[in-house]
Amino acid sequence: MPDSWTGKARAVLGHQPSTIDKQARSDAQQLHQRRRALLDKACAAQQRQSRKRRLLTAGDLRHLIVDDQHGLLYCYVPKVACTNWKRVMMVLTSAGRYADPLTIPAHEAHVAANLRTLDTFPPAEINRRLRHYLKFLFVREPFERLVSAYRNKFTRAYNTAFHRRYGTTIVRRHRHRPSAEALERGADVSFQEFVWYLVDPKTRRDGPFNEHWETVYSLCHPCLIRYDVLGHYETLASDARYLLALARLEPLISFPASAGGPQAGRTTAAMAAGFFRNISPFYQRKLYQLYQLDFALFNYSVPSYLRLG
Repeated sequence: MPDSWTGKARAVLGHQPSTIDKQARSDAQQLHQRRRALLDKACAAQQRQSRKRRLLTAGDLRHLIVDDQHGLLYCYVPKVACTNWKRVMMVLTSAGRYADPLTIPAHEAHVAANLRTLDTFPPAEINRRLRHYLKFLFVREPFERLVSAYRNKFTRAYNTAFHRRYGTTIVRRHRHRPSAEALERGADVSFQEFVWYLVDPKTRRDGPFNEHWETVYSLCHPCLIRYDVLGHYETLASDARYLLALARLEPLISFPASAGGPQAGRTTAAMAAGFFRNISPFYQRKLYQLYQLDFALFNYSVPSYLRLG
């Protein structure tokens, strides 16, 4: 499965196996190889179904953060521990300015100027990095990630920018007889209204989803970029240790321990089930269709609480 980049009249096909493929097979390595094989199979099925072949463009590479010193490419996915991974990448690329990821304020980790992304390089330099750097991403059960995004962006009073940018649109389009205050502030969007907004064809016609609820398939292009490590949020701590050992970054740095353990208020399967309880089977099916590829590509089962029949 190729990494494929096109820039002006240039295209590169093919993937040079990295040296990590030759290392002794540990239990962790075998797990990641199984994930890789399952992804390859799902991508092949998707290719047969779509019958279209495309190459990567610069716009596809905006989420790949570059660490030239250690030869890393990280595709960040919001609501999948990306704040802490960005902190780690800031430590690795700061030339000693930062030493401990947790000393970096969360808002600073999301300042675009603090990390360089792959789309900012010339085509030849993009190709070289795609061929030779260790590439990784972390994924999460799609509907737990979606509920987490809703809870963070629409139920927190401090997210006024999101309320005005998205909440007011959702209220205007999907609420019967909204109040003037709701139309102005957009601060009380229900999960049901959020689902209606997502499945509304007009939403996609307006442009891509916001990155917090866009699919991993669209953010990171896992069928076009061959990631060496496919971490899961559900096994975050052990996958992070495996990755950092693979990149020979231990004991230079470790993933923040607070992110790998139980967290108060973290969105769980049981919590997601509660949010879906009031979503009709019709809209559950519509929503599942939007995220079906993420379920298939990363080997997540259909949630037991869904009523798709």
